[in-house]
Amino acid sequence: MPEPVLRAAGLARSYASPAGPLSVLNEVSLEVRAGESVSVRGSSGSGKTTLLQILGGLDLPDAGKVEVLLPGRGLCPPRMALGRGVGFVFQNYQLMPELSALENVALAGRITGVPSDEADRHACELLGQVGLAARADHLPSKLSGGECQRVALARALVNHPTVLLADEPTGNLDERTAEEVMSLMLGVVATLGTALVLVTHSREFAERASRRYVLSGGALSPA
Repeated sequence: MPEPVLRAAGLARSYASPAGPLSVLNEVSLEVRAGESVSVRGSSGSGKTTLLQILGGLDLPDAGKVEVLLPGRGLCPPRMALGRGVGFVFQNYQLMPELSALENVALAGRITGVPSDEADRHACELLGQVGLAARADHLPSKLSGGECQRVALARALVNHPTVLLADEPTGNLDERTAEEVMSLMLGVVATLGTALVLVTHSREFAERASRRYVLSGGALSPA
């Protein structure tokens, strides 16, 4: 059986509100193994993004523990794995507008210490895998929404992460483009053996994952 690349146990998170503390996550536990895809579906405000940010080290839980596999280091706190063991794909792409597609992808490698030549070479390979080899020198403003999300996917994969966290990656796309991006994402992570945790409100896309969960009332339950 493949080894776990992500473990979360007993996660709790609440926020202040005029009516008192608002519990978003309550005793949430999850284990993801290498090469598998996991979806988390829920309504707006159910805590899906909060969960993903905690899993990736962008936020801290009030209680509980998260560990992510960092190659060469074993299971580590997710903040140690940001940009290496963990890759993120966001709904709004978050590309640098002044950089080309190639530069956006390669920059993520350089930030973690990868030599420029190696980062550029791997960025070119990944842009080819996502079907954008001919658009590598284009700025984000010259790309469609679907193309921008493909660049974001390549950027998330440039440092060979063990787990890819995708937060509503098709939320800003039309139906046809969303289907293309989702199929591409599932295909690329399967080819690379990268684990995928997909947060989505779409039942259709959620059901394409190998394991499916629903987040409701702060609890994570099998779908």
